[in-house]
Amino acid sequence: MALHTIAAHVRQLSRPLSVLRAATTMSTNHVLLLGGSGKVARLLTPMLLHQSWDVTSIIYNPDQIADLKQLGVNQNGKLNVLVRSLEDIKNETDAKRLIDEIKPSYVVWSAGAGGKGAPERTEAIDRDAAIHCIRASIASPYITKFVMISFNGCRYEKPPWIDETHWQEYLKVTRNHYQRYYEAKLPADEVLYVEGKKRKDFAGICLRPGRLSMEPVGKVSLGKFPRVEGYTSRASLAYTAALLLDSHNKNCWLDILDGDEDPEAAVKRCIEEEVDCAEGEYFY
Repeated sequence: MALHTIAAHVRQLSRPLSVLRAATTMSTNHVLLLGGSGKVARLLTPMLLHQSWDVTSIIYNPDQIADLKQLGVNQNGKLNVLVRSLEDIKNETDAKRLIDEIKPSYVVWSAGAGGKGAPERTEAIDRDAAIHCIRASIASPYITKFVMISFNGCRYEKPPWIDETHWQEYLKVTRNHYQRYYEAKLPADEVLYVEGKKRKDFAGICLRPGRLSMEPVGKVSLGKFPRVEGYTSRASLAYTAALLLDSHNKNCWLDILDGDEDPEAAVKRCIEEEVDCAEGEYFY
């Protein structure tokens, strides 16, 4: 089934099925999905499975196993659900042990405390465990892509393409309310970018949405655009992540909001133009 045909089906379904090329009889990719019980991960999982990719979904609550396994019913790929606590990943060795157990070809980080609970928990998961998993993934030659789900205001400096007044208003109204989350996420985003560039056959892709909504897959603004504030459909985010896993092989940050461009066209454009929203940061 052609990409645009699959996309039409995805837009009509409450649970998206696939956003990639036609399913094959054999699985060629294995995705380690960290934070598999989250809303974005639940949308992404069946998309990948329908494509005959295998998915190992990491969750921390054993009560969610049966529910998560329903995402793998009547799919082309295999779904494995493992119960692990990311808080237990205290160093790169712990992360490497988990990765070597699964041996994925790609990793998706869709986990996090999100600033909820004790500050130590956000730091332990969103910063420390994420960094350990990134470093361990880069050190594993069989892993060639790592997609980090972050947010578009997670940066040290104002993007050069954003108006100063708009940026200051965004900081005041939105980002300052998530200061703890921002301070934990940003070091992980930086490590993925800086360390990912050191391996020529590795793509560290940081996908950076705005405020998340439960709208169906729709058109997007992907890359550099003159606003930060805005909504991003979780389904569009998952859809775009799947497209990037399937096609993008460059280290980059990509901001994503609801917009006016088909996701397939947006991803193709960003690949061809080598768009990188890390521009303006000191390590760019």
